[in-house]
Amino acid sequence: MKKSLSDIDFAKGDGLVPVIVQDVNTKDVLTLAYANKESLELTKKTGNSWFWSRSRNKLWMKGEESGNVQKVRQILVDCDSDAIIYLVEPTGPACHTGEKVCFHNKLD
Repeated sequence: MKKSLSDIDFAKGDGLVPVIVQDVNTKDVLTLAYANKESLELTKKTGNSWFWSRSRNKLWMKGEESGNVQKVRQILVDCDSDAIIYLVEPTGPACHTGEKVCFHNKLD
């Protein structure tokens, strides 16, 4: 089933939806971030992953500082229209620490 931007339920998350970023080839989960309507529109328009930074309170494109951009190949929406997956081709590590994925720490 196809969904449009107007189907996304940003209201449940105070204007934000969680975005799981997954490598389109390896299926590795790279990170979890958040998108608002504007960042999702920019993602669709540019083909690069855009998000809303809750800590910096601003829009940001993955790789704008590091150069490790993520080319979005497909956007999937969950059944409730309140969570998204970006299937991406990464050009470098996803994590700001230099790790390939953000989920590299194990809980004791």
